[in-house]
Amino acid sequence: MDITSLYNVTSNAVRQAAETNNGNATLKGDGNMFQGMLDSAVNNLTTTNGYLSDAENAEISWALGETDNTHDLTIALQKASTALQYTVAVRDKFLEAYREIMQMQI
Repeated sequence: MDITSLYNVTSNAVRQAAETNNGNATLKGDGNMFQGMLDSAVNNLTTTNGYLSDAENAEISWALGETDNTHDLTIALQKASTALQYTVAVRDKFLEAYREIMQMQI
């Protein structure tokens, strides 16, 4: 699948995936394409974990009265929520594809 048309998308994850592929979405025997997709998934999980950690730290800081800026708290919570929703959606699609492959008859 050619994703070079997605360069103008503002999502860093899509932009990085497009740059990684460089438009060469051919299947190779050495598994470079799969490794790139796996690395992207791991990076996505790491980023999501970071956002969740930041949101938890912001909540604790606000609850302890160390900060009274609800704007930063709301932003951190929304980033964490959006990242988690995206990660769950990717996981669901991956599991759906895995189930479909497992049901194929050879």
